[in-house]
Amino acid sequence: MISLLLMGQIGQLFLMILMGYILVKSGLLKSTDSKTISIIVLYLVIPCTIINSFQVDYTVETRNGLILAVIAAIFIHIIFFALTKLLGKIFKFNSIEKASIIYSNAGNLIIPIVAGILGDKWVLYCCGFMSVQLVFLWTHCKMMISEEKGADLRKIIINVNTIAILIGLILFITGIKLPGITKDTVAAVSKLIAPLSMIVAGMLMAGVKLRTIFTTKRIYLVALMRMIIYPAVVLVFFKLTNLTSYVPDGYTILLISFLATMTPSASTVTQMAQVYDNDADYANMINVFTVLVCIATMPLMVMAYEIILK
Repeated sequence: MISLLLMGQIGQLFLMILMGYILVKSGLLKSTDSKTISIIVLYLVIPCTIINSFQVDYTVETRNGLILAVIAAIFIHIIFFALTKLLGKIFKFNSIEKASIIYSNAGNLIIPIVAGILGDKWVLYCCGFMSVQLVFLWTHCKMMISEEKGADLRKIIINVNTIAILIGLILFITGIKLPGITKDTVAAVSKLIAPLSMIVAGMLMAGVKLRTIFTTKRIYLVALMRMIIYPAVVLVFFKLTNLTSYVPDGYTILLISFLATMTPSASTVTQMAQVYDNDADYANMINVFTVLVCIATMPLMVMAYEIILK
Protein backbone atom coordinates (compact mmCIF):
# COMPACT_ATOMS: atom_id res chain seq x y z
CA MET A 1 0.00 0.00 0.00
CA ILE A 2 1.17 3.50 -0.83
CA SER A 3 0.22 4.69 2.66
CA LEU A 4 2.76 2.30 4.20
CA LEU A 5 5.46 3.41 1.77
CA LEU A 6 4.61 7.00 2.64
CA MET A 7 4.94 6.29 6.34
CA GLY A 8 8.42 4.91 5.76
CA GLN A 9 9.39 7.87 3.58
CA ILE A 10 8.13 10.38 6.16
CA GLY A 11 10.03 8.44 8.82
CA GLN A 12 13.24 9.01 6.86
CA LEU A 13 12.45 12.70 6.49
CA PHE A 14 11.86 13.04 10.22
CA LEU A 15 15.25 11.49 10.95
CA MET A 16 16.74 14.22 8.73
CA ILE A 17 14.75 16.82 10.69
CA LEU A 18 16.20 15.35 13.88
CA MET A 19 19.71 15.77 12.48
CA GLY A 20 19.10 19.48 11.93
CA TYR A 21 17.57 19.79 15.38
CA ILE A 22 20.61 18.14 17.00
CA LEU A 23 23.03 20.37 15.08
CA VAL A 24 21.47 23.42 16.72
CA LYS A 25 20.84 21.97 20.17
CA SER A 26 24.43 20.71 20.37
CA GLY A 27 25.69 24.23 19.75
CA LEU A 28 27.44 23.41 16.48
CA LEU A 29 25.14 25.74 14.55
CA LYS A 30 22.56 28.41 15.33
CA SER A 31 18.94 28.25 14.22
CA THR A 32 19.54 31.38 12.12
CA ASP A 33 22.29 29.59 10.19
CA SER A 34 19.52 27.71 8.39
CA LYS A 35 19.01 30.78 6.20
CA THR A 36 22.16 29.96 4.23
CA ILE A 37 20.97 26.42 3.53
CA SER A 38 17.50 27.74 2.65
CA ILE A 39 19.04 29.99 0.00
CA ILE A 40 20.88 27.00 -1.50
CA VAL A 41 17.64 24.99 -1.55
CA LEU A 42 15.53 27.82 -2.97
CA TYR A 43 17.89 29.14 -5.63
CA LEU A 44 19.76 25.99 -6.64
CA VAL A 45 18.29 22.67 -5.52
CA ILE A 46 14.58 23.24 -6.23
CA PRO A 47 15.19 24.74 -9.71
CA CYS A 48 17.43 21.78 -10.57
CA THR A 49 14.73 19.41 -9.30
CA ILE A 50 12.05 21.08 -11.41
CA ILE A 51 14.16 21.13 -14.58
CA ASN A 52 15.21 17.53 -14.01
CA SER A 53 11.57 16.46 -13.64
CA PHE A 54 10.80 17.81 -17.14
CA GLN A 55 13.58 15.70 -18.69
CA VAL A 56 11.09 13.07 -19.86
CA ASP A 57 9.82 12.23 -23.32
CA TYR A 58 6.96 14.42 -24.56
CA THR A 59 3.93 12.23 -25.17
CA VAL A 60 0.21 12.84 -25.36
CA GLU A 61 -0.14 10.96 -22.07
CA THR A 62 2.37 13.11 -20.17
CA ARG A 63 0.95 16.31 -21.66
CA ASN A 64 -2.61 15.40 -20.70
CA GLY A 65 -1.44 14.30 -17.28
CA LEU A 66 0.24 17.64 -16.68
CA ILE A 67 -2.90 19.48 -17.82
CA LEU A 68 -4.97 17.38 -15.39
CA ALA A 69 -2.56 18.27 -12.57
CA VAL A 70 -2.93 22.00 -13.32
CA ILE A 71 -6.74 21.80 -13.58
CA ALA A 72 -6.92 19.84 -10.32
CA ALA A 73 -4.71 22.44 -8.60
CA ILE A 74 -6.96 25.29 -9.76
CA PHE A 75 -10.09 23.55 -8.46
CA ILE A 76 -8.34 22.68 -5.18
CA HIS A 77 -7.48 26.32 -4.55
CA ILE A 78 -11.00 27.47 -5.44
CA ILE A 79 -12.37 24.95 -2.92
CA PHE A 80 -9.89 26.16 -0.28
CA PHE A 81 -10.82 29.82 -0.87
CA ALA A 82 -14.53 29.03 -0.54
CA LEU A 83 -14.05 26.94 2.61
CA THR A 84 -11.89 29.61 4.21
CA LYS A 85 -14.43 32.34 3.47
CA LEU A 86 -17.16 30.23 5.12
CA LEU A 87 -15.22 28.78 8.06
CA GLY A 88 -13.26 31.99 8.58
CA LYS A 89 -16.44 33.72 9.66
CA ILE A 90 -17.40 30.89 11.99
CA PHE A 91 -14.01 30.46 13.69
CA LYS A 92 -12.79 34.06 13.30
CA PHE A 93 -9.56 33.10 11.51
CA ASN A 94 -7.03 35.90 11.20
CA SER A 95 -4.92 36.45 8.07
CA ILE A 96 -2.03 34.26 9.29
CA GLU A 97 -4.38 31.40 10.11
CA LYS A 98 -6.16 31.69 6.76
CA ALA A 99 -2.89 31.70 4.81
CA SER A 100 -1.49 28.77 6.83
CA ILE A 101 -4.63 26.72 6.15
CA ILE A 102 -4.84 27.45 2.42
CA TYR A 103 -1.19 27.23 1.39
CA SER A 104 0.91 24.10 1.78
CA ASN A 105 4.63 23.41 1.82
CA ALA A 106 4.20 21.53 -1.45
CA GLY A 107 7.57 22.50 -2.94
CA ASN A 108 10.01 21.39 -0.26
CA LEU A 109 8.13 18.34 0.97
CA ILE A 110 6.05 16.92 -1.85
CA ILE A 111 8.90 16.53 -4.36
CA PRO A 112 11.07 14.24 -2.17
CA ILE A 113 8.01 12.26 -1.06
CA VAL A 114 6.82 11.68 -4.64
CA ALA A 115 10.33 10.81 -5.80
CA GLY A 116 10.75 8.42 -2.87
CA ILE A 117 7.47 6.48 -3.10
CA LEU A 118 6.55 6.78 -6.79
CA GLY A 119 9.81 7.47 -8.61
CA ASP A 120 11.51 10.43 -10.30
CA LYS A 121 9.33 10.31 -13.43
CA TRP A 122 6.27 11.34 -11.39
CA VAL A 123 7.90 14.52 -10.01
CA LEU A 124 6.84 16.23 -13.24
CA TYR A 125 3.23 16.35 -12.00
CA CYS A 126 4.24 18.12 -8.80
CA CYS A 127 4.96 21.16 -10.96
CA GLY A 128 1.28 21.42 -11.88
CA PHE A 129 0.30 22.14 -8.28
CA MET A 130 3.41 24.22 -7.55
CA SER A 131 2.91 26.54 -10.52
CA VAL A 132 -0.73 27.27 -9.59
CA GLN A 133 0.05 27.78 -5.90
CA LEU A 134 2.95 30.07 -6.80
CA VAL A 135 0.61 32.47 -8.59
CA PHE A 136 -1.84 32.58 -5.68
CA LEU A 137 0.96 32.93 -3.11
CA TRP A 138 2.15 36.19 -4.64
CA THR A 139 -1.34 37.53 -5.30
CA HIS A 140 -3.99 36.35 -2.85
CA CYS A 141 -1.67 35.31 0.00
CA LYS A 142 0.54 38.38 -0.25
CA MET A 143 -2.49 40.71 -0.17
CA MET A 144 -3.93 38.92 2.88
CA ILE A 145 -0.76 39.08 4.95
CA SER A 146 0.41 42.55 3.88
CA GLU A 147 -3.14 43.94 3.97
CA GLU A 148 -2.25 45.79 0.78
CA LYS A 149 -4.22 45.88 -2.45
CA GLY A 150 -2.72 44.75 -5.71
CA ALA A 151 -0.88 41.63 -6.79
CA ASP A 152 2.91 41.43 -6.92
CA LEU A 153 3.16 40.22 -10.53
CA ARG A 154 6.87 40.97 -10.62
CA LYS A 155 7.44 38.47 -7.79
CA ILE A 156 5.64 35.80 -9.83
CA ILE A 157 7.58 36.46 -13.02
CA ILE A 158 11.06 36.66 -11.50
CA ASN A 159 10.49 33.88 -8.97
CA VAL A 160 13.19 31.26 -9.46
CA ASN A 161 10.62 28.45 -9.43
CA THR A 162 8.60 30.15 -12.18
CA ILE A 163 11.73 30.51 -14.30
CA ALA A 164 12.67 26.87 -13.70
CA ILE A 165 9.17 25.71 -14.66
CA LEU A 166 9.28 27.76 -17.87
CA ILE A 167 12.72 26.36 -18.78
CA GLY A 168 11.53 22.85 -17.99
CA LEU A 169 8.39 23.29 -20.09
CA ILE A 170 10.39 24.54 -23.08
CA LEU A 171 12.75 21.56 -22.83
CA PHE A 172 9.78 19.21 -22.39
CA ILE A 173 7.75 20.54 -25.34
CA THR A 174 10.72 20.81 -27.72
CA GLY A 175 12.10 17.43 -26.70
CA ILE A 176 15.52 18.94 -25.98
CA LYS A 177 17.58 16.91 -23.53
CA LEU A 178 20.35 18.35 -21.43
CA PRO A 179 23.81 17.11 -22.50
CA GLY A 180 25.27 14.19 -20.53
CA ILE A 181 27.42 15.91 -17.89
CA THR A 182 24.89 18.75 -17.40
CA LYS A 183 22.00 16.32 -17.06
CA ASP A 184 23.92 14.19 -14.54
CA THR A 185 24.88 17.28 -12.52
CA VAL A 186 21.32 18.65 -12.43
CA ALA A 187 20.01 15.20 -11.44
CA ALA A 188 22.63 14.87 -8.68
CA VAL A 189 21.87 18.31 -7.22
CA SER A 190 18.12 17.60 -7.32
CA LYS A 191 18.63 14.66 -4.98
CA LEU A 192 19.70 17.08 -2.24
CA ILE A 193 16.20 18.50 -1.86
CA ALA A 194 15.01 16.06 0.81
CA PRO A 195 18.00 16.11 3.20
CA LEU A 196 18.66 19.85 2.96
CA SER A 197 14.99 20.87 3.27
CA MET A 198 14.46 18.63 6.28
CA ILE A 199 17.69 19.69 7.99
CA VAL A 200 16.54 23.31 7.64
CA ALA A 201 13.16 22.36 9.16
CA GLY A 202 14.95 20.74 12.11
CA MET A 203 17.19 23.76 12.64
CA LEU A 204 14.19 26.09 12.63
CA MET A 205 12.34 23.77 15.00
CA ALA A 206 15.24 23.93 17.45
CA GLY A 207 14.75 27.69 17.67
CA VAL A 208 11.13 27.40 18.78
CA LYS A 209 9.85 26.55 22.26
CA LEU A 210 7.82 23.40 21.64
CA ARG A 211 5.97 23.79 24.95
CA THR A 212 4.56 27.12 23.75
CA ILE A 213 3.37 25.50 20.53
CA PHE A 214 1.58 22.62 22.25
CA THR A 215 -0.16 24.92 24.72
CA THR A 216 -1.56 27.26 22.04
CA LYS A 217 -5.08 25.95 21.48
CA ARG A 218 -5.77 27.76 18.20
CA ILE A 219 -2.92 25.88 16.52
CA TYR A 220 -4.81 22.59 16.94
CA LEU A 221 -7.80 24.03 15.08
CA VAL A 222 -5.63 25.38 12.26
CA ALA A 223 -3.77 22.06 11.96
CA LEU A 224 -7.07 20.14 11.88
CA MET A 225 -8.23 22.26 8.94
CA ARG A 226 -4.90 22.14 7.05
CA MET A 227 -4.09 18.46 7.56
CA ILE A 228 -7.51 16.75 7.74
CA ILE A 229 -10.63 18.77 6.91
CA TYR A 230 -9.51 20.53 3.74
CA PRO A 231 -7.87 17.43 2.19
CA ALA A 232 -11.01 15.43 3.04
CA VAL A 233 -13.18 17.90 1.12
CA VAL A 234 -10.82 17.59 -1.87
CA LEU A 235 -11.10 13.81 -1.66
CA VAL A 236 -14.91 14.07 -1.81
CA PHE A 237 -14.57 16.40 -4.81
CA PHE A 238 -12.33 13.88 -6.62
CA LYS A 239 -14.85 11.13 -5.90
CA LEU A 240 -17.89 13.08 -7.08
CA THR A 241 -16.24 14.36 -10.28
CA ASN A 242 -14.48 11.07 -11.10
CA LEU A 243 -11.42 13.03 -12.24
CA THR A 244 -9.20 9.96 -11.96
CA SER A 245 -10.79 8.51 -15.10
CA TYR A 246 -9.93 11.47 -17.35
CA VAL A 247 -6.42 10.25 -18.25
CA PRO A 248 -4.81 6.77 -18.09
CA ASP A 249 -2.63 7.63 -15.05
CA GLY A 250 -5.26 9.85 -13.46
CA TYR A 251 -5.33 7.91 -10.19
CA THR A 252 -1.61 8.42 -9.54
CA ILE A 253 -1.50 12.00 -10.87
CA LEU A 254 -4.36 13.07 -8.59
CA LEU A 255 -2.72 11.23 -5.70
CA ILE A 256 0.22 13.61 -6.18
CA SER A 257 -2.18 16.59 -6.18
CA PHE A 258 -3.84 15.17 -3.08
CA LEU A 259 -0.47 14.78 -1.33
CA ALA A 260 0.21 18.45 -2.04
CA THR A 261 -3.00 19.44 -0.24
CA MET A 262 -2.10 17.62 2.98
CA THR A 263 1.49 18.76 3.51
CA PRO A 264 2.35 21.14 6.38
CA SER A 265 1.68 24.87 6.13
CA ALA A 266 3.82 26.78 3.64
CA SER A 267 7.05 28.18 5.04
CA THR A 268 6.51 31.08 2.62
CA VAL A 269 3.70 32.27 4.90
CA THR A 270 6.23 32.70 7.73
CA GLN A 271 8.63 34.52 5.41
CA MET A 272 5.90 36.90 4.22
CA ALA A 273 4.77 37.50 7.79
CA GLN A 274 8.33 38.51 8.67
CA VAL A 275 8.53 40.94 5.74
CA TYR A 276 5.17 42.57 6.48
CA ASP A 277 5.38 42.47 10.32
CA ASN A 278 2.31 40.27 10.71
CA ASP A 279 2.93 37.88 13.63
CA ALA A 280 5.73 35.79 12.08
CA ASP A 281 6.27 33.89 15.35
CA TYR A 282 2.71 32.55 15.25
CA ALA A 283 3.08 31.61 11.57
CA ASN A 284 6.30 29.74 12.39
CA MET A 285 4.64 27.90 15.28
CA ILE A 286 1.84 26.72 12.96
CA ASN A 287 4.43 25.55 10.44
CA VAL A 288 6.41 23.61 13.04
CA PHE A 289 3.30 22.01 14.55
CA THR A 290 1.96 20.85 11.18
CA VAL A 291 5.37 19.39 10.35
CA LEU A 292 5.26 17.41 13.60
CA VAL A 293 1.75 16.01 13.06
CA CYS A 294 2.12 15.17 9.36
CA ILE A 295 3.87 11.89 10.17
CA ALA A 296 0.49 10.64 11.43
CA THR A 297 -2.00 12.56 9.30
CA MET A 298 -0.49 12.09 5.83
CA PRO A 299 -0.45 8.25 5.82
CA LEU A 300 -4.03 8.23 7.18
CA MET A 301 -5.27 10.56 4.44
CA VAL A 302 -3.49 8.54 1.74
CA MET A 303 -5.12 5.40 3.13
CA ALA A 304 -8.49 7.15 2.80
CA TYR A 305 -7.61 8.05 -0.82
CA GLU A 306 -6.78 4.43 -1.61
CA ILE A 307 -10.01 3.15 -0.04
CA ILE A 308 -12.39 5.75 -1.52
CA LEU A 309 -10.95 6.15 -5.03
CA LYS A 310 -9.86 2.59 -5.81
